[in-house]
Amino acid sequence: MSRTSLLLEIATGALDATERRPGQVSMAEAVAAAIESGRHAVITAGTGTGKTLAYLVPVVASGRRAVVATATKALQDQIASRDLPHVVEALADELGRTVTWSVLKGRSNYLCLQRLDELQSRLETEIPARDLERLVDWAGRTDSGDVASVDWPVSEIHLRHATVGADECPGATRCPRGADCFAERARDRAAESEVVVVNLHLYGLDLASDGMILPEHDVVVVDEAHQLEDVTSAAAGSAAGPGAISACAAAVRGVIRDATLDAGLAGAAASLAAALVPSLNARLATPIGGPVRDALSAARIQVEAAASAVKRVPSEDSSVTQRAARASTSAMRLLDALDRLLEAGTDSVAFVSGTAQQPRLEVAPLDVGSFLQEHLWSRRTAVLTSATIPVTLPARLGLGPDDADVADVGSPFDYAEQALLYCARHLPDPRDPARSGKVHEEIERLIRAAGGRTLALFTSWRAMREAADHLEGRIPYALMRQDDLPKMALIEAFTDDVESCLFATQGFFQGVDVPGPALSLVIIDKIPFPRPDDPLLSARRDAEGDAAFSTIDIPLAATQLAQAAGRLIRNRTDHGVVAILDPRLATKGYGGRIVAALPPMTPTTSFDAVETFFRERGRR
Repeated sequence: MSRTSLLLEIATGALDATERRPGQVSMAEAVAAAIESGRHAVITAGTGTGKTLAYLVPVVASGRRAVVATATKALQDQIASRDLPHVVEALADELGRTVTWSVLKGRSNYLCLQRLDELQSRLETEIPARDLERLVDWAGRTDSGDVASVDWPVSEIHLRHATVGADECPGATRCPRGADCFAERARDRAAESEVVVVNLHLYGLDLASDGMILPEHDVVVVDEAHQLEDVTSAAAGSAAGPGAISACAAAVRGVIRDATLDAGLAGAAASLAAALVPSLNARLATPIGGPVRDALSAARIQVEAAASAVKRVPSEDSSVTQRAARASTSAMRLLDALDRLLEAGTDSVAFVSGTAQQPRLEVAPLDVGSFLQEHLWSRRTAVLTSATIPVTLPARLGLGPDDADVADVGSPFDYAEQALLYCARHLPDPRDPARSGKVHEEIERLIRAAGGRTLALFTSWRAMREAADHLEGRIPYALMRQDDLPKMALIEAFTDDVESCLFATQGFFQGVDVPGPALSLVIIDKIPFPRPDDPLLSARRDAEGDAAFSTIDIPLAATQLAQAAGRLIRNRTDHGVVAILDPRLATKGYGGRIVAALPPMTPTTSFDAVETFFRERGRR
C-alpha cells in the first residue's frame, strides 16, 4: 500500500460510515503524483467518488503551500467546517504535526468595523437601530466577522450597509480600524496558513491582480473546474456602466456637496446609458468606437474631476476622512475600469449586458488560455477536478496534451442497475409551437408513475412556470416552485415531504443533494444548449468557424445535462429515472456524444419501460 493510500485509509476510517471506493484511491494517487512531479492534472470524478477527501489528503500530506478554490461559497464553507478539519485532525499523528489552514473570502463578506462606527455616530442610518445594536454586539463576539455567520435573521440589504467592497476600501493603513479589520485578519491568517480555502471567483481576481490577494502557493486545487473558463473570463475582463457611475457619485456626495460635480456625474451616467441601450445583449466591435467611446471618455473626465475634488477635502474630521478615502478608492477603481474598456483590443470581446434600466459594458478576453498560461500554469501545479469535465476543456484553458495528465476515476455507483435514462422521443421538437401541451402531459404521466418524488428542471423560468401552472391541482402531490423559498430551505422542504415535486430552473442543475426516498425522478425539459445570442460565446464561435457547434455548444450542453442528471443517484441505495423531454437526444447525430457524457444509465425511449422500472423497484 502506498503512503497516499495509507493516509486516505486513515482519514476515511475515522469517519462514522466508511466504504472502500477504488475511484477515490485512484484520484488521491493521481493528485499526489501531480504535486510530486509538478505536472498539472485534470481529473473527472463521478458522483459518489468522495473527491473532496481524495484531494485534501494528498494536499495536507504534501507539506506544500496550497489553495483550494471551490465554485461556490457553500462548498467553501462545507470544506472549511467539515472536511478539512477532519483530514487535518485524522492525519496529525501520522504526519507528526498539525497542518495549519484558513478560509478567505472577498472583503465584502466581512463586517466593516469602521462602517459600524460611522453608522453609530449618525442620528439616522440605513440600518434599523435594533439590527445595528445587535451587529455591534455580534462584532464584539465573533472571531471571523464573516457575515454568513450572523446568528439571527437580518436583511441582506442591511448587512450590505455594514460591509465594504474592494472598490471602496482604502486599505488597512488608511483606516482607523485597520488594525482590528476582520478582512485584514482573514488575510493575515491566510498568509500564515499551509492550506487556504477560497471560492473560485476570488481566485480569479487574484490571478487578474497578479497575486495581490492570496499568499504565494505551490499548488492549487480547482473544484468544479468546468466553471473555470467563465470565471477566469469575468475576472480577467473589465466592466462599467451607469450604475457604477451613480454609485461613485453617491460615495462622493457623502463627502462633498457640489451641485456642478453631482450634475456632471449624473449626466455622464445618463449619456453612457443612452449609448449602451441600443446595443443591449449585443457585441460591440473592438477597439470600442462611436457614441459608446465618446460616452466612456466623457464619463472618465467627470470621474477624474470627482476624484480630484475628493482628494482636496480637509482631513479635520476622522469620519469625513474615511468617507473621503472610500469615495477616492471608488473613483480610482472606476477610472481604471473605464481605461481598460477604452484600451480593449481585438483580442477581447466587448458586449452590453444587463437591462435597459441598468445596462453594463463588459470586456472579456476571447481566449483565456494565454492568460492562464501566464498567471497560473507557468507558476504552480494545478489540479482540476469535477464530476463533469468536457473533453475540450483542457485545450480551451490553454492546457495541451503535454502539459497535463488527464484521468477519469469513474463513480462507485452501478448506474446501469440503479438508473434508467428515458428520452421522450415521441414529443415534438423544441421549436414546434405545439410542444408545450404535450410536454405538460408527459410530465404528469411521469410524476404519476414515480409517485411524486420528482425534481423537474427547466431551461427557462417561463417553461417552469407554465408547467407548474398547468399541473397545479392536477397531480395528487405537493408542488413547490423555485421562487417559493430560499434554495436551501426549499431543498429541505422537498426532502422532508417525500412525495412532493419541486419545479426549478438551471440554478438547481447543481448543488442539490437529496439522497434517499424523496427523489426518484429527475425531469429535464430539453437539452440545455447555450443561448445562440450570448455575446461572448458568439465571438468564440466566430473564432472556431464551422466547428463551433461541435467544439463549443455540444460540450457545454453535455456538461450542463450531466450536472442535472447527477441530481438523481446520490448513494448506493438510490434508484430512479432521468427523463429528458427532448427528442433530439435520440434523433440527432450529436445525441450520442451528449449521452456519452452522462452517467452510464440504462437508456430507453419506452414509457412502458419507465412504468415497469418503478413498478418492479417500487416507489422506494
